Amino acid sequence: MEKGGGRTGFTTGACAAAAAKAAAARIATGSHPESVSVRLPKGGGLAEFAVELREYDGPARTATCSVVKDAGDDPDVTHGAEIAATVSVDPGGPAGSVAVEGGEGVGTVTKPGLGLDVGAPAINPVPRSMITAEVREAAAPLLAGGASIRVVVSVPAGRELAPRTDNPRLGIVGGISILGTRGIVVPFSTAAFAASIRQSIDVAVAMGDRRIVLSTGGRSEEFARALTGLADHCYVQMGDFAGYAVEQCAKKGIEEAAISGFVGKLAKMAAGASQTHVKGSKVDTAFLARLAVEAGAPDGDAALVRGANTARHVLEIASDRGWAGTFLESVCREVHSHMRRRAGDRLRLEVVMFGFGGEVLARHPATAGAGIDQSTSGEPLKGG
Repeated sequence: MEKGGGRTGFTTGACAAAAAKAAAARIATGSHPESVSVRLPKGGGLAEFAVELREYDGPARTATCSVVKDAGDDPDVTHGAEIAATVSVDPGGPAGSVAVEGGEGVGTVTKPGLGLDVGAPAINPVPRSMITAEVREAAAPLLAGGASIRVVVSVPAGRELAPRTDNPRLGIVGGISILGTRGIVVPFSTAAFAASIRQSIDVAVAMGDRRIVLSTGGRSEEFARALTGLADHCYVQMGDFAGYAVEQCAKKGIEEAAISGFVGKLAKMAAGASQTHVKGSKVDTAFLARLAVEAGAPDGDAALVRGANTARHVLEIASDRGWAGTFLESVCREVHSHMRRRAGDRLRLEVVMFGFGGEVLARHPATAGAGIDQSTSGEPLKGG
């Protein structure tokens, strides 16, 4: 599959779902499928995976299958890694249930701020849902009969691969993470992504539109769409290239743009990063601590921010301590200031920070921005 100038691959989450589906099919039907189809999230369609049967015990009703991850043209350290799943009937589990656990080579969460419980396996929510759905489909007869299914995801080389990922810094120990919100990996190509941004802006201009939404990814675009009534071509995924995107908007005649994103990317942009890929920038917690103090956080809270694990962790601290509102507005203000300098006076900007459930956490300017909302009245984005 080609996208953005390179061959896309599949996430560890999609591979785990495929391995689990194959193992579930083996114990449910007695036959081993050489390949399985997995439904990708967000309307991504079906993807086909070749699977290998590693172990099978008919009387015990357990099977282990694996998939070799193909990351496409992305320089992913997990490319070529074996992602395995052991599926078994659990005689002690609740009838009709599917439990997903982490095994050898799957990391364990030891720090907050990742959206997963401390002590839990590093299997993110979307992959967990994919695994559950595929197993339910493949083992439907067993589940309908009251069986309980247990899935253990493992990565044989996970411990060796983990030090080459960000997991040690994030406090995920013992292996890699099972990731992916869309099931596919898009190659990280600066030239290809820049060309895609230019092309998207060109289309909007050619269609006579001068208002667009620049999102940091698919989820922030989805949430922005829920609050706006613009044509499809007015939504541009700028990814990690915020500075470049606003420069191109100004250069090509866009008049008003809303930057939409989550706390992680926006925190990097607030500190002055115009390219926010994880390989090229990190969250500056010392900078965020200074903003926290300005927002009224006591010294003890600022110390917690400086020692935070992620920007999401900082958000949790701010929310728990009661100074999140002013703090997040300050983050948006700093993003606006940096991006305004990149774009100059030719482009009116608004910055909107979404929560992970789609709620608007903060924005700048608060009452006058890029003029994008559900009407065409020129008011800024609105949300709860």
